[in-house]
Amino acid sequence: MESSPLISIIIPAYNEASGIERTVNAVISVISACQINWEILVVDDGSQDDTNQTMMRLNSLDQRIKSLRLSRNFGKENALLAGLEYASGAAMITIDADLQHPPELIPAMIAEWQAGAQIVHAVKRTRQQETRLKKTATHLINQLISSLGGIDTTNSSDFKLLDREIAAIIVNQLPEKQRFFRGLTSWIGFTEAYLYFDVEQRSDGVSKWSFGSLFELSVTALTSFTSLPLRIVSLLGIVTLILGFLIASDAIWSLIQGRAVSGFATIIISILMIGSFIMISLGIIGEYIAKIYEEVKARPHYLISNTIGIKK
Repeated sequence: MESSPLISIIIPAYNEASGIERTVNAVISVISACQINWEILVVDDGSQDDTNQTMMRLNSLDQRIKSLRLSRNFGKENALLAGLEYASGAAMITIDADLQHPPELIPAMIAEWQAGAQIVHAVKRTRQQETRLKKTATHLINQLISSLGGIDTTNSSDFKLLDREIAAIIVNQLPEKQRFFRGLTSWIGFTEAYLYFDVEQRSDGVSKWSFGSLFELSVTALTSFTSLPLRIVSLLGIVTLILGFLIASDAIWSLIQGRAVSGFATIIISILMIGSFIMISLGIIGEYIAKIYEEVKARPHYLISNTIGIKK
């Protein structure tokens, strides 16, 4: 065990004081049985509860339990990035703080890594705990990202094992501000392996994800991996041109036939359609401009308030 490589378990947490100790203990019980060196790094994403105090107490009991507190809530994607940057392991496992990612899968992930896999993806087999509406929305969004972005995110999760080389690539060579962790780990390639799990019941509290945050993450994923939505603007322009041609042809034909051109309803419908196309086009362009704006500001991904047990 003394010569075995160090495995880092990265747990992003936001207001998880009620359950973070249970999660840490569950991970320890599994990882200790693997007879390897390990550390647990909890990234406190600006929690407003007692998460930081809990981590101080856990660190006093075991120095291998460490914590990184961000100055405010920067979001899960940036919390994961901070964990990858500050973890010391030869391999790093990212896992949620709510125990919906089963720690029991960790030994299998380590075995795949030891067999040569540089990235081990844990893929959701079932989503029993989600409502039918959320399941449908998530499925449609994943299909859209997979088909347009060229990356497979079907039932993907943030529960992954990354070799240190992969983590270094994500931290140092992929500098974009708007990040989609699941997509980046699929996009970079290298040797991959897949394991499947059933989503567990959340241990404590309520989910931090809403349809709004899911939609925002989906927009980030699409704009990060494909420019195809911009081509929709050109498509809408072509549709508008065809529509205008048809209406003009109908008006000319009616004039030739000597019929009065009753264009009121047609004009109103045309204006509404063209106006809708314009607004949709401006919205799509605006999303990409907003992403460019975020990138050129070059602000840091996160700021650290304090660390517990970290020497770096």
